[in-house]
Amino acid sequence: MEIKKYGIDVDKLNTKLQDVPNLSPNHELNPPSKNFGSMLKEAVDEVNTHQKVTEQVMADMATGQLKDLHQAAIAIGKAENSMKLMLEVRNKAISAYKELIRTQM
Repeated sequence: MEIKKYGIDVDKLNTKLQDVPNLSPNHELNPPSKNFGSMLKEAVDEVNTHQKVTEQVMADMATGQLKDLHQAAIAIGKAENSMKLMLEVRNKAISAYKELIRTQM
C-alpha cells in the first residue's frame, strides 16, 4: 500500500482518531434541547446578572461599604464588555434580518 510507503500506520491513526470528540450538531456534546433562542436568552440573562452586580457594587461604593476597589473595577468592566457584546450581536441580528427582508423570492 502507498500509505505504508510514507510511514503512516492506518490502524494507529484510527485509534488516535477515536479519542477525538465528535462535534457534529447532533452529537451529545451539543444537546438538541439547546436551540438558538434558549442560548440567546441565557446570554441576555447573564448580561442582566452582570448589570445587577454592577449596580450593587456602585451602591456599595457610594455608601462606603466596599473596601476593594479592584473588584469593583473588574465587575464594572465585565458588565460593560458583556453589554457591548450583546449590542453587537443585536446589531448583527438586525442587519441579517434586514438582508433577509430584501431578498426576493
